[in-house]
Parts: sequence; structure tokens; C-alpha cells
Amino acid sequence: MADPRRDRGAEDDLRRLYNPYQDLQVPIKTLYNLPTSPEFLFQEESIAQRRSWGENLTYYTGSGYLTGAIAGAGKGFVDGVRSSEPGDTLKLRINRILNASGQTGRTFGNRVGVIGLLYAGLESGIVGFRDTDDVVNSVLAGLGTGALFRAAQGLRSAAVAGAIGGLMVGAVVAGKQLLKRHVPI
Repeated sequence: MADPRRDRGAEDDLRRLYNPYQDLQVPIKTLYNLPTSPEFLFQEESIAQRRSWGENLTYYTGSGYLTGAIAGAGKGFVDGVRSSEPGDTLKLRINRILNASGQTGRTFGNRVGVIGLLYAGLESGIVGFRDTDDVVNSVLAGLGTGALFRAAQGLRSAAVAGAIGGLMVGAVVAGKQLLKRHVPI
């Protein structure tokens, strides 16, 4: 029968310890076990630097909501300042501004968050369906997102929004490629 102390010693040799306070001149000694196994099981997974569909969904929805909420709050602020009347007290003006900012920020945030959600879902679905990762996936997802977002307003509105979505995504992807090529990082 194997000695359990001996097995634990072999296991201790395989793990790596990390002390985040090693460069600081403090008496704190906290060690963390760092993994010794590779992050990816297959080499192909490490080459493809792409977020998973769940990470994509969270990223696009969250960043869309945050962007929309900030833009909407700015528009609401301007609307709140414009809607104040000459006889209003300071409290009433502040109240109008806060109400307008909150309401418009929520509305814009929800709209842009839904657009991000639709885009992430469509892009991940298209990548899975086509089994390739290229610009076409992004443009098709933009087309589909615009069309789905405006589908309730009618066929013409959906077609126009789909075209706008595809063009916008195409422009963003082209700009990103240009930046990658011409801006050293």
C-alpha cells in the first residue's frame, strides 16, 4: 500500500505557488495555487481566440445597455434642462432633470441592450451553423439584428433596418481591420 504522505509530497512538487505580496516589503505571506494543467484541452482551441457564445451574449448585451443608458441619460439631461420653466425652484429643476435622465436612459439602454442580445445570439448561431469565423458572420448577424428589431413595424421597415445594421457592422469590422493593420500595439 502506498504511503499517503509520499503521494501528497509528489502532488506538492507539481503545483506552483504564487505570492502576490512578494515584491512588497510587508510581512504578509499569502500563497495561491496556480494551475499546472493547460488552459485548453486541444491545441486548436488555443489558436482560435474567440469568446464563447455565453461570453458574447453577456458582453454585447451589457455593453449595449451601458452605452444606451449613458447616451439616453445625456439626452434626458438636455431635455430636462430645456423643459424647465422660468418660475421653477431649484429643487423642481433638479427633479425634472433627474426624471428625464432616468426615463430616457432606461429606454435607450433597454433598446440598445436588446439589439446587443439579438446580435450576439445571431452571430453565435451563424458561427455554429457555418462552422467558420469570418467577416460574413458579423455582417449577416447585423442584417438579421436590424431586420428582427424592426420586424414589428412592417416588412419595409425591417428591410431598411436590416440593411442599416449590415452596413454598420461592415463599417465597424472594416475599421477594426484597418486599425489592426495600421496602428502598432
